[in-house]
Amino acid sequence: MKTLSDIDLNGKKALIRVDFNVPLDDDFNVTDDTRIEAAKPTIDKILKDGGSVILMSHLGRPKGKEDKYSLKHIVKKTSEILGVEVKFVDDSIGDKVTQAAADLKPGEVLLLENLRFYKEEEAGDEGFAEKLSELGDVYVNDAFGTAHRAHASTTIIANYFPEDKVFGTLLAKEIESLDKVLKNSEKPVTAVLGGSKVSSKITVIENILDKVDHLIIGGGMTFTFVKAQGGKIGDSICEDDKQELALEILKLAKEKNVQIHLPVDVIAADGFKNDANTKVVDVNEIPDGWQGLDAGPKSLENFKKVILGSKTILWNGPLGVFEMENFAKGTIALGNFIAEATDNGAFSLVGGGDSVAAVKQFGLEPKMSYVSTGGGAMLEMLEGKTLPGIAAIQGK
Repeated sequence: MKTLSDIDLNGKKALIRVDFNVPLDDDFNVTDDTRIEAAKPTIDKILKDGGSVILMSHLGRPKGKEDKYSLKHIVKKTSEILGVEVKFVDDSIGDKVTQAAADLKPGEVLLLENLRFYKEEEAGDEGFAEKLSELGDVYVNDAFGTAHRAHASTTIIANYFPEDKVFGTLLAKEIESLDKVLKNSEKPVTAVLGGSKVSSKITVIENILDKVDHLIIGGGMTFTFVKAQGGKIGDSICEDDKQELALEILKLAKEKNVQIHLPVDVIAADGFKNDANTKVVDVNEIPDGWQGLDAGPKSLENFKKVILGSKTILWNGPLGVFEMENFAKGTIALGNFIAEATDNGAFSLVGGGDSVAAVKQFGLEPKMSYVSTGGGAMLEMLEGKTLPGIAAIQGK
C-alpha cells in the first residue's frame, strides 16, 4: 500500500481529495468537524515535509452552483483546525484556479470550491479529472467516505498520476482496520450486526461468515429471523419477504460452524414512542399490539459473554431504537462491553452511520480501537467489493 511515507513531498504541490462533507447550521457554522480533524494528519505531514496542499471536496448534493453548499463556509473552521490560514478559490477548474495553485508556496493550503458544482464530477468525466490533475504534482486520496464512488476526483484523476498517487493517512488507516477484521484477524472474531433491515446486510453477512466465529444479530433485523423460526413478534418490524433468506443464513452459518446469537428477550413497547408503556418479554412471545424496541437483560448477558471472549470485534448497527432514551440501554450496554473487551486487548472496529452516531453520542468513541469515517464505503468493503477509489491508487 503506497502511502505518504513512500513519496518525496519537498517542494511538491499535493492535490488531496478529502471528505469535508460536514454538517452546517442555518448560519453556516460547522456543527461537527470530525471529518476535517480526520484529514489533519495527512495535511500536517505534507506541510512538514516541505510541500503545499490543494484540497478538493464536495459538500451536500447541490444542483448546480448554490451558495449554501459553497465550501467558503468551512474555510474559517478548517484554518482553525490546521493552524494555517487556508486560502480559498471560488471555483474548482479554470484560469483563476490554475493561477491560485501556481502561486502556492511550500507550507500553504488552498481549498477549491465544491466539486459537485460541476456535474462532470459525479459523472466521472475524463476532461474534468484531467483539468483537476494539472493543479498538482502528487495525488493523495484521503476520502474514505467517497472511495466507493467512481467520481472524477476520487478515481478517474488517479490515471493522470501513474507514479505519484498515494493513500492519505486516514484512508490507509481505514483499509488497515478493515483488513485486520477481514484478513488478518485474531480469533475468536465476533461481528455484531444491528439495524432494522436484513435486506441491507445480506451481502455483508454472506461475505463475513467465512471470517467470523460469532455473529450477534440485533435491532429490527431480529424479528425477521424470529418470525421465520415460528416465533410470535407482535407488531415488531419485519421483512416478511426475507424470512426464507433468514433461514438460509442460519443454515449456512451452521455449516460454517459460526455461532449465531439472537436476542432471547426484548424490551417491548405498546407504541413507537419514548414514553410508551414497556415490559420485558420473551423474543418469541411478543403480544399483539406490542413491538420489540431494544434488547432485553438476558440477551445482553449472553452478548456480554461472547464479546468479552472475543479478540476481534466488528460492530455495525445498533441493538435498539437508541435515538429514544428509553430504548438506548441495549446499544449503550453493547458499546460498554466492546469498550471493556478493547481495554483487555481486543481489536474493535465500529462502522456504519448509526453505530458511529451511537458511540459518539454516548462518549464511547475513544474506547474503541477504530471508528470508521465512511458508512457506505465500509459496508461495500464488508461485502467484499473492491472500491474504485482504492483500486485507482493501487493501479488495479
